[in-house]
Formats: sequence, C-alpha cells, structure tokens
Amino acid sequence: MKKSKLVRDSFTMPKDEYAAIDSLKLRAGKLGQSVKKSELLRAGIKALAAMSDIAYKLALSNVPTIKTGRPKDAK
Repeated sequence: MKKSKLVRDSFTMPKDEYAAIDSLKLRAGKLGQSVKKSELLRAGIKALAAMSDIAYKLALSNVPTIKTGRPKDAK
C-alpha cells in the first residue's frame, strides 16, 4: 500500500474545544488505546465523512464560527 503524502497545517480553536482533545486522549487511554492529537482529529474527520447529510449538517451547526488567524497575545 502506497503511503499518502502528509500535509502540515495549523488552525485556531476555542480553549474549551482544545481541552476536549486531552479529555479524549485520556478516555482512549482508559480504553487501552494510546492516541495522538492528530489521530483524534483524523478519526473525527472520518466520523464526519461517514455521517448522513442531515447528521453532518446538525454537527456543523453545533460548532460556532470563530475569527480565523492567530490570537492576539493570548497569554
């Protein structure tokens, strides 16, 4: 099987959603499955791709739109 070419990207997300990544990593660990952040995001994409149009549209409507770009000195 030929390996896919990898693409590096960056994005901005709310802190609470970013914190959910750690929570999901811990959850996977408790289930005996070690997982990286990128693997969680890729699993989420696969789950979205498998949804019906109605479920997909509902999932998208539950994600608020945020301003793109790097946050201004968010320390």
